[in-house]
Amino acid sequence: MANHNELGKIGEEIAKKFLEEKGHKILEINWTWANTELDLISMENNILIFTEVKTRKNAEFGYPESAVGKRKEKQIYDAAAEYMDRVGHENEIRFDIIAITIEPKIKIEHFPDAFFPIW
Repeated sequence: MANHNELGKIGEEIAKKFLEEKGHKILEINWTWANTELDLISMENNILIFTEVKTRKNAEFGYPESAVGKRKEKQIYDAAAEYMDRVGHENEIRFDIIAITIEPKIKIEHFPDAFFPIW
């Protein structure tokens, strides 16, 4: 059985392939700033997309997407702002969540525009 970190890496690879199949150009994987990791950064139709990937073995203890609360949203937003500043991106952005459960079979749920934190 995969440990927590291994399961997360498996989920990120599944999500990466999923997004590529949907036409996303993957720009960054696991981009880190100030102790926050942005799982996947991609571009689709000139929209910069920050995707948080949540993977669980199964939904026994809740759905993976429920693990993204307000605090996590703020961390992602702050890191995304830093990324945009560094690359000079001033166009449209989006925050997505991809939730993956592995058992009994792999299930992928994509939540485009899952949140837009405003503080």
